[in-house]
Amino acid sequence: MRLTALITGTVQGVGYRRYVQRHARDLALSGYAENLTDGRVEIVAEGDEPQLQRLLHWIGRGPPHSQVRDIQTQFSEETGLKDFHVY
Repeated sequence: MRLTALITGTVQGVGYRRYVQRHARDLALSGYAENLTDGRVEIVAEGDEPQLQRLLHWIGRGPPHSQVRDIQTQFSEETGLKDFHVY
């Protein structure tokens, strides 16, 4: 399964993408986290649904200096991404 999440809030410049990467790798998920030009972060993760739901929990918390205001999610079929990258 594939999760695409768009995160709104104080999520750039606070270690948010590395935080997500660490949790995604701990959950054996593949994908990436990327800053968008409008201040949001896009997260794409692939793996089993229970692990994706756990990642959503961590996405909502964020690292100490972040503030997540909104998460837009979409689930679809996975495409075979490898590892978890930060862009």
